[in-house]
Amino acid sequence: MSNLESIMSFASDIASQAGDLIVSLRAQNRLRHDYKQGIELVTDADIAADKLIADAIRLKFPNHQILAEESNPNMDAIVHDDTPLWVIDPIDGTVNYAHHHQMVAISIAYVVKGKIQVAVVYNPFLSEMFSAIRKQGAWLNDQPIRCSQTKDLNRAIFATGFPYDKSTQLPQLITRLQSMLEQCADVRRLGSAALDICWVALGRLDAYYETVSPWDCAAGWLIAKESGAKCGYFIQPNDSITHELHSENLLICTPALFEPIKTILQKAQL
Repeated sequence: MSNLESIMSFASDIASQAGDLIVSLRAQNRLRHDYKQGIELVTDADIAADKLIADAIRLKFPNHQILAEESNPNMDAIVHDDTPLWVIDPIDGTVNYAHHHQMVAISIAYVVKGKIQVAVVYNPFLSEMFSAIRKQGAWLNDQPIRCSQTKDLNRAIFATGFPYDKSTQLPQLITRLQSMLEQCADVRRLGSAALDICWVALGRLDAYYETVSPWDCAAGWLIAKESGAKCGYFIQPNDSITHELHSENLLICTPALFEPIKTILQKAQL
């Protein structure tokens, strides 16, 4: 087993453990809720799953860096050097989770020198484990996956999401959504960016765009890329950004639709 295969096995195992934990905690129907900055929902299950994953990584790789939504969300403290980095979202889709929906995922990415090397996204409620190794492919439950080959915009199904704080961004979000709906077949709203991206990788969706946090999209990015999807941005980031964790203005879709959708979203700028 290669080093990256070993890393993926480890990541899959702790994602599975975290999945069992959050399923069990929700089944008990005693979740405690709080709100970060007064608007972003967090549950005690988020905290517990974050701790389970981070503790396992620190025990096995004490010198590695960790970027985790709940326990260590400071991107500015991350160094993109030879020290490996783990990017963790213990529950992507917390609102879904708290409302007993099934679109919920644990997302874990392994990054070296700013490049995502291994990715795991696990939905414990559907028993779907997405994974990828850089330049080796992407899988769902160990079966290879490929993105769709949709070429016509009017047949494309796309996904997007919306931030917790919509007070200043809503007009722009609606303008983009309207422009996409005018030219694509339909939209889906899963409530989990990690699963949105994995569904593009699997061909359940043809495209996805949104601005999120690095832990929402890091693992999905590699899974989509390894499935043949094109991963980039509809507004190009600053030239000084040399890592793959930039998460603003993401556009991930089947290759033939990337440039047409990029043009639609750029023209929809207010």
